[in-house]
Amino acid sequence: MKKWPAGLMLLILLMLPFPALAGVPLDTVKSNVNGVLDVLRDPKLKGESGKKVKEQRITVAADKLFDYVELSKRTLGLNWNKFAADQRKEFVELFKTILKDAYVDKITAYTNEQVNFTKEAPLSENTVEVQSVIVSKGGETPIYYRVIKKDNEWKVYDVVVEGVSLISNYRSQFREILGNNPPSMLLETLRKKVGKR
Repeated sequence: MKKWPAGLMLLILLMLPFPALAGVPLDTVKSNVNGVLDVLRDPKLKGESGKKVKEQRITVAADKLFDYVELSKRTLGLNWNKFAADQRKEFVELFKTILKDAYVDKITAYTNEQVNFTKEAPLSENTVEVQSVIVSKGGETPIYYRVIKKDNEWKVYDVVVEGVSLISNYRSQFREILGNNPPSMLLETLRKKVGKR
């Protein structure tokens, strides 16, 4: 598998912001991606101060677009049932922080790659996969956004890059920790990762 260019990972996760009205999933994802690109291309947001503004705008927008609870449930799979209500809430917050910390700096390195949306494919009655391709000098990178319809809005719950699912990637890591340990051990591991002890 070829290496993903820096700056594309959160064309994976945080590239979809700005509130979107419910509608055709592809149009919703496309309009949000274009909204992020507008922020990234804004000549007024250059330099260190501009980077911070970009990160803030992208983070706020991502909070409105991504369904972090759904993403968390699907990532933990059956292990979700082992978590108490307060543990679930903490997991969602920690996981959200980890995703942002890992990807915000990468999306701000975006260097004008072209994003083409190809099609949407129904996965179930209320889930759809929106398929896109990022075209860069190094070639093409397929990125598929999996969205779910909730409260008349389409929200992202998974992103697949070159056949690798974000959920599956984290699920295998978390399953390994939870194999012989209680949920509190995973929460402690995530707290350390985000600097919250």
